[in-house]
Amino acid sequence: MAWGGDARGGGGGHGAAVPERARLHVAMLALQFGYAGFHVVSRLALNMGVSKLVFPVYRNLIALCLLAPFAYFLEKKDRPAMTPSFLIQFFLLALCGITANQGFYLLGLDNTSPTFASAIQNSVPAITFAMAAALGIERVRIRRRDGLAKVSGTALCVAGATVITLFKGPAIFGPPALTNHHHSPSPAAASGSAGEKSWALGCVYLMGHCLSWSGWLVFQAPVLRRYPARLSVTSYTCLFGLLQFLAIAAFFERDAAAWELGSGAELLTILYAGLVASGVAFAVQTWCIDRGGPVFVAVYQPVQTLLVAVMASVLLGERFYLGGIIGAALIIAGLYLVLWGKSEERALAAKEAAAAAGTICDDETVAASCLKQPLLPPVNSEAV
Repeated sequence: MAWGGDARGGGGGHGAAVPERARLHVAMLALQFGYAGFHVVSRLALNMGVSKLVFPVYRNLIALCLLAPFAYFLEKKDRPAMTPSFLIQFFLLALCGITANQGFYLLGLDNTSPTFASAIQNSVPAITFAMAAALGIERVRIRRRDGLAKVSGTALCVAGATVITLFKGPAIFGPPALTNHHHSPSPAAASGSAGEKSWALGCVYLMGHCLSWSGWLVFQAPVLRRYPARLSVTSYTCLFGLLQFLAIAAFFERDAAAWELGSGAELLTILYAGLVASGVAFAVQTWCIDRGGPVFVAVYQPVQTLLVAVMASVLLGERFYLGGIIGAALIIAGLYLVLWGKSEERALAAKEAAAAAGTICDDETVAASCLKQPLLPPVNSEAV
């Protein structure tokens, strides 16, 4: 699987590949900032009494209104003709990536807390890695150092998020503990204070959310290969997700008052969810999946847990503990290992392709110094 931009455009050269890889990393970091804020915004919306069915309907309606015009005008030439097969694929993508993903998330968040919801999402890289490997999208060669690095790095990312969730430790920085009762409680405190909520059921919902998210990341990759119009894919997915939520709401949310927004704060939470967490984030994430692959996107998920912890400390007055520092170190180490493994895999693939095409390359500078030898006719060059 191509990582970065080497497999796109057929010959941009080494110098052109580096900027695209840098753009991928910047885009993924910005995406995690947007999603981290979404955890806080979603919790605020639920606390204000916004319906768990009305919220995603408005969210996806706003996202669709934002994305559809760009998709229509910018991808006229790139958009393939619509077929029943594509309609079914978009419907299933929406069922997995919109309806199940967002529905399970809100149900889980309502029973737990933003910090725990963000932390449990760090199982997404491991689940995505397993799904992609099972479907042959991601190659795993455990006996090679790149395969071992990817597996070890994913395990470290999950371990770091687990430490953040389960190990508190002494406070490192933040406001005095006396102010904490005015803000969102920690996962342990939330489980004790929300007597009417089911913490265990919330965990089950959140795991369903993670499975749905991973499935969406993996299944979106082959769809994009057959339908190479990223904004159109995202728009169709939002459209079908909106229709699915409307169908569900028709049965379970018949109170007309639930569809009314009672305050400007409720409107702002829905606007943030629709514009940032769905509209912009879906477009950026789809581009990153297309250019870097599903595992590259999923491996950035643990960074979100660290961002949520920092945001909670700065914006909500929560204290930052030693467990967060240790977990963050594990996450960064795991992230480096996975990215290094994918970079090493790309370099080895380029070396093997060069050898198959009849080139002589320096081991230390594979991409920079290759001398073409006229041993084979150029008929197979497209396969490289």
